[in-house]
Amino acid sequence: MTLKELFYKLLRFKSITPDDDGSFEFIKSYLKDFKAIHVDVEDTKNLILYKTFGNGIHLSFAGHIDVVPAGDKWDSDPFEPMQKDGFIYARGTQDMKSGVCAFLSACKSVEKFNGTLSTLLTSDEEGDAKHGTIEILKYLKNHDFLPDAVVVAEPTCDKVFGDSVKVGRRGSINGVIELFGLQGHAAYPEKAKNTIHQIAPLINKLAGHFLDDGDEFFAPSQIVLTDIRSGHEVTNVTPGHLKLMFNVRNSTKTTKQDVQNYINETLKGLDFKLSLSQGSFPFMTNKNSDLIAKMTKAVKEVTNITPKHSTAGGTSDARFMGEFGIDVVEFGTKNDTIHAPNERIDFTEVEKLEKIFSLLVNKYNEN
Repeated sequence: MTLKELFYKLLRFKSITPDDDGSFEFIKSYLKDFKAIHVDVEDTKNLILYKTFGNGIHLSFAGHIDVVPAGDKWDSDPFEPMQKDGFIYARGTQDMKSGVCAFLSACKSVEKFNGTLSTLLTSDEEGDAKHGTIEILKYLKNHDFLPDAVVVAEPTCDKVFGDSVKVGRRGSINGVIELFGLQGHAAYPEKAKNTIHQIAPLINKLAGHFLDDGDEFFAPSQIVLTDIRSGHEVTNVTPGHLKLMFNVRNSTKTTKQDVQNYINETLKGLDFKLSLSQGSFPFMTNKNSDLIAKMTKAVKEVTNITPKHSTAGGTSDARFMGEFGIDVVEFGTKNDTIHAPNERIDFTEVEKLEKIFSLLVNKYNEN
């Protein structure tokens, strides 16, 4: 099976979260020389494939087979790959069946390796991810089989293929502020406690406020207001309640407690309630790790580009590797059409990605 045939086969699976649509059975047959472990939880399927060649490092390639719903405004069937104008169109071409295709092909071609090679696959990354990669890692930890290094094949490149390797991710803190006042008549503002008037002088201390100054890898942690609502949509009644929502993509320099302390100090003297939740935690792989060095060299050798080391973007399953103290990087294709109608990819990126992953494996053999 050629690389393109493998890619088309994966794209045809209608694997909308959390349905793998039979893809894992196919992948097992494709890597038939690898041992398989199923870690299924509720409606999520998780598949570990591994092969031990020697007693050295345990290197894993991780990814998700699931895709977001296709939606409308497609010019072709989103689950029947179409080649046009130098691109392949289908749901998942970038996010992230390209990455899965590349590392499956790279692993299949390995004849020798100084250690264990594995792939970690889930059918729930695009959803809540409660029963996906985190359950794989729990299983591996319980069986003393956690990998030493993981490559998550998410689409990471920005302008051109090869320009970015992600070496960490920001965390995500969600916040809800409820402000309590006293509803009243607009003609008698002195008899009310107008919650809009209460928050107005403080908005500039919340909106866009930097909680830290960032560093060489992380942008500053910033309060981003996402919703404000209050009142009754009439002109003669002042509001007695206000709800404000925000998000902070936090670096390793800011914690949920830091956010709480800042909000409490800023709103001191007002009657309010603050609710905070941490959706994901920030992590950073040691910049001097072998994994980052070898991945950077592999990308440069194939693309002639020295990739920047980035932590930008949203969350990914790499955050779970960080929680378990595993060295992890993310590298994949460009991400300019992910989740969009007519998602597409230049197939040469898949070919180069497969070469980079194969080269990375070889670099570990050089040790």
